[in-house]
Amino acid sequence: MANIFDLFKKIEKKEPSVPITHIIVGLGNPGEKYTFTRHNAGFLAVDYISQKYGFKVDRLKFKALCGEATINGVRALVMKPQTFMNLSGEAIQEAANFYKIAPENIIVISDDASFDVGKLRIRKNGSAGGHNGLKSVIECLNSDKFPRIKLGVGQKPNPDYDIADWVLARLPKEEEPTFFSVLECMPDVLSLMLKGEYDKAMCDFNGISK
Repeated sequence: MANIFDLFKKIEKKEPSVPITHIIVGLGNPGEKYTFTRHNAGFLAVDYISQKYGFKVDRLKFKALCGEATINGVRALVMKPQTFMNLSGEAIQEAANFYKIAPENIIVISDDASFDVGKLRIRKNGSAGGHNGLKSVIECLNSDKFPRIKLGVGQKPNPDYDIADWVLARLPKEEEPTFFSVLECMPDVLSLMLKGEYDKAMCDFNGISK
């Protein structure tokens, strides 16, 4: 019987789980036909992170596929909104309201068609820069004070090329290795950002070229 009582004592003393204090969101469009398009850079980044840390992003909640990860002691909700890109903010707003998380603790990962493939840019805040997904996030959170990671997906071949056609097209096969190689930086980038070390993250990783 002593062993049973000892077990109960251990259960009573069990430390409460670490609360979710951050949200990590990859932007993209749901559906197999969009998987490897330029616009789904954020989804692909989340897929890489989940494989790296060994967790799944497969629970449908807050209009998104969700998972949870603890990175360097920081527990985060990881999301892939299923609302399609232009309404991404709706999913993020629901999750932020539920967990009472401020924009400053929401890290958004998106594609950026103004950078070459293999380049990365971190920002503490800022405008949408013409990105409809970021525009939706800003509108729904009523704030642009959220940090973001922008992944270069290549610039349009000429100014007249329709941007929607460009970002919804698949990344060329020959450029995929370059794109995926930059994702290898994501664990280090997120580790710094989750600790609030944005300046170091920007200094170490902004403009890197793979």
